[in-house]
Amino acid sequence: MDVEALEREALKLSAEHRARLARELLDSLEDLSSDEIDRLWLREADHRATQIDTGEVQLISAEDVDQKASALLR
Repeated sequence: MDVEALEREALKLSAEHRARLARELLDSLEDLSSDEIDRLWLREADHRATQIDTGEVQLISAEDVDQKASALLR
């Protein structure tokens, strides 16, 4: 079963079972070695850089984020 199929099936679970599964999956990440964590962060950084380069995502300035966050907190 590929990850997408597994995800579709997991999303069919009740909220209680999804929460339990999420906790188990997050807990399993605690056992990763430093090398594995570094490799995963590098992969994520590369993925995000590609998204920026292809225009899939738009960058938001820190100033805009600060203004939106301030507006939400009012």
